[in-house]
Amino acid sequence: QVQLVASGGGLVQPGGSLRLSCAASGSIRDDDAIGWSRQAPGKEREAVSCISSDGSRTYYTDSVKGRFTISRDNGKNTVYLQMNSLKPEDTAVYYCATELAECTLPLAFDDWGQGTQVTVSS
Repeated sequence: QVQLVASGGGLVQPGGSLRLSCAASGSIRDDDAIGWSRQAPGKEREAVSCISSDGSRTYYTDSVKGRFTISRDNGKNTVYLQMNSLKPEDTAVYYCATELAECTLPLAFDDWGQGTQVTVSS
């Protein structure tokens, strides 16, 4: 089973930017949709974004629309989450996983892999 690993997290000030990457221990298949979720301490996991296998369909939760952009580079077997105008409420561990429904609602994710911590604080 391919394990997806998120990376690129860190500490950033409010208003700053980070780019997260999602790569696989094997390869992200060209026909896999990929999604991002996040989980803050004491809160439920929240689906943040999704990109279909061909990149034609994307999903964003309302709280990140206009600030986050998901993209994929199949040549590099990597999916990215560009996060701009970060807010303290974006602080969470971010995870990526294969999405099983080509980003149609309701989203359905495979097992979440290793996450990356994003902390937005001054």
